[in-house]
Amino acid sequence: MYSILKREVKNYIKRPLFWIGIVVVAFMMFQNLSSYLGIHYLMEGEEIVNDYPETFRDGDVFDGYVPADEEERRKAWEERIQETLVSGFEMNDAEAQTVIREMDKMDISVACSYLEEEYSFYGAYFEYVDTAYRKGTPEEINSYIGKKLGNHTFSYYFSRKFADFTGLFMGFFATVLFSVLFMQDTRKNTYELLHTKPVSAGNYILGKVGGGFAVCLMILASLNLIFFGLCVIFTKSSGFEVKLTDFLWATCIYILPNMLMIVSVYCLISLLFKSPLPAVPLLLLYMVYSNTGSRNAEGVYGYYGRPLAIMVRFPGTFFDTTPPPMALLNQSFLVLASAGIIFISILIWKRRRVY
Repeated sequence: MYSILKREVKNYIKRPLFWIGIVVVAFMMFQNLSSYLGIHYLMEGEEIVNDYPETFRDGDVFDGYVPADEEERRKAWEERIQETLVSGFEMNDAEAQTVIREMDKMDISVACSYLEEEYSFYGAYFEYVDTAYRKGTPEEINSYIGKKLGNHTFSYYFSRKFADFTGLFMGFFATVLFSVLFMQDTRKNTYELLHTKPVSAGNYILGKVGGGFAVCLMILASLNLIFFGLCVIFTKSSGFEVKLTDFLWATCIYILPNMLMIVSVYCLISLLFKSPLPAVPLLLLYMVYSNTGSRNAEGVYGYYGRPLAIMVRFPGTFFDTTPPPMALLNQSFLVLASAGIIFISILIWKRRRVY
């Protein structure tokens, strides 16, 4: 098994695609993560100026937004509703204010239902969602950053965004890279010859899967070191705490099970079709499924995770990202499912006869 694994790793490293892919993935990740690297305490007289809305659903701290409290959100929501009633429902200001006063004692969900039933005003809850963050003063921004960093290190938050985009780009890169996993071995003459060699099915399959997984480990180790170093460099002046263990933990939990699943699926498809190429469109569809959002109980569209998804996304703002519901359980299921796929692959290799 070890000799097969070692051969696979050497074969990957020799391919230009391997090195080009690392560069492309690192560049794409930097493009998406660079904004978070710019988070810092504002100096005296420094302000964040932009022409974005006063309140925004996904306003982030590097754009000058801080979370709005419930009173602020309610006030901003009522102003939005009043404007819509005047502009879209042909009410005058007095009539719109009367509607607002009628909802004064209602909570948001009840008020939204009231607007739907009495005025056919749909989408009021989405207006409330868009008030989640508001533009803050330099003092409020610094206080918000300080409060969040008092709970966790900067790298704790950054590593989640790192896992988000690394899992995304590595999924696509692995799909392309692993297309060569069984390419040579599934050629007719080679395939027949391999069945005559004194190598067990288990050693062969585990060696192939282990080789592909080892290559993923090498790439992810490089990306971990690159972005750990960037975090240290960019946040040095702010004194933010950065730990390599935060990156490693996020990688092990949110990325490695996905890579194992991808290489296992490649193995199974390659043996079933005697070619790895059919796995490419199947895995692309699998990634689309994994990356598709849905609506929660309130009807708000977002990413909440899907069963056996091979991507874990963290689409929230930097300091308020949370794993999708049951993400850890899903990652555990991926490991178990991968083990089952590998076992099936061993049986197929053992029982397959070439005539």
